[in-house]
Amino acid sequence: MLPLLKKEDISTSNQHLPTWALDAYQPFAETVAKKDFPCYFGIAAQKKGDLRYGFVPHDNWDDALQIINDFTKLMHTQEKAVRRGLFLFFEPEETEQDLEYYRDYFWRFLQRLHEVDDIAWPAERPRDPDHFLFDYHIGGEAYFLFGNAPAYKQRITRDLGPSLVIGLQPRSIFDGLEGDKPAGTKSRGSVRDRVEKWDQLPKHPDIGHFGDHSHNEWKQYFIGDDAEPIQGGCPFHHKELKHT
Repeated sequence: MLPLLKKEDISTSNQHLPTWALDAYQPFAETVAKKDFPCYFGIAAQKKGDLRYGFVPHDNWDDALQIINDFTKLMHTQEKAVRRGLFLFFEPEETEQDLEYYRDYFWRFLQRLHEVDDIAWPAERPRDPDHFLFDYHIGGEAYFLFGNAPAYKQRITRDLGPSLVIGLQPRSIFDGLEGDKPAGTKSRGSVRDRVEKWDQLPKHPDIGHFGDHSHNEWKQYFIGDDAEPIQGGCPFHHKELKHT
């Protein structure tokens, strides 16, 4: 099992890292280092070493649960609040696939992660993805997730290299930056303007803010490579509802 890693751990001198992990990480690091990368929070976190990383092979998804739980523990034990993020890199396909392949992979992984997680979902949190207050929990912690894949050709901000890359942000890092607060509105607006400039596309119609009654957060997890709303229901099913 590969552990939770810092950026200085990811180098050719780390004999535990497979070649594919280094090949997956390098384009990500180069992209996030660009001064005009839309997410200036990401730029700052990468530069300061606040981000953490995990590498997930095709044949072993379950170890990712330990990586995420180790990251959650880090968030809970750090001496001061740091707006950390975790990025999971998946072993690249031999041949690049289309966007639906990566979308399906993303949702199957989230479902599997949920199935093997033995920490109960907080009792007060909705289980139904269509509830406007639904958010995904791992190890009892609320996370916002977003998928990135090489199949994105128009929304190039979502192409971070040859791998499926899942970004995980603890809900707690958004304290003070909620969508209904001035600081949150300002910061989100700035980032989204920069995204539109990079992608040369308008904001995706499913992008909103948590707590908006007309918004389903799960639709933001893996948006389309276009400006069309996502159709159909959420592929994720909470195990308490799934088995009833």
